[in-house]
Amino acid sequence: MGKRYFTPEVFKFLIELEQNNEKAWWEANKDRYIEVIREPALDFIADFAPRLRELSPHFVADTRTNGSGSLMRPFRDTRFSKDKTPYKTNVGIQFRHESGKDVHAPGFYIHLQPGENFAGVGMWHPETAVTRRVRQHIYEHPDRWKKATRAAAFLDDWDLEPDEDEMLKRVPKEFDPDFEFADELRMKSFIAGARLTQREVTSSTFAEAIATRFSTANGLTGFLTEAVGLPY
Repeated sequence: MGKRYFTPEVFKFLIELEQNNEKAWWEANKDRYIEVIREPALDFIADFAPRLRELSPHFVADTRTNGSGSLMRPFRDTRFSKDKTPYKTNVGIQFRHESGKDVHAPGFYIHLQPGENFAGVGMWHPETAVTRRVRQHIYEHPDRWKKATRAAAFLDDWDLEPDEDEMLKRVPKEFDPDFEFADELRMKSFIAGARLTQREVTSSTFAEAIATRFSTANGLTGFLTEAVGLPY
């Protein structure tokens, strides 16, 4: 029997936080956040490390809570946002590449939010030079890209289709617009997503199930990691 990390209390807390997103409420409920979210998440991260190493020895399960760890901080960066609410109403867990300094490096991601639970793999909004390298890698290795993103096991679990506003208007001029995967050369992020249910997240088999889910995206993660010159 597996270990249960997350309970429905996670989602109850997040719903109440969304309704009371202010410092006074947070301070009054901070111990509750630590009990039902932070400590179970850190426990999950620590226990997930061996499963992560089976996927790749170069990705890190980090239990630090200073902002550099796998558990994302609950505080929003409001400096450049019209939304000044101070706290995130979701839980983010990211397993980054050992060479990755931030969320733009290849990684595995888990997002917990009432009605919006999902897993993600890949690279979110990499810087321009990195994006060019990935596009070039796709262009030079279309067979490998096809194998990574069109395999039945991948398609059963993952969706690679971005919103149109997350894509360039046209294929970059250095590439043939009739290329087999021309639309994918327009992508600004190279992310695949998989929906998760609350039942899955709160199950005692969640760690095993998410590791299996990540394994079906190993081809994509490996392709992207290699594209940016990192070991996988």
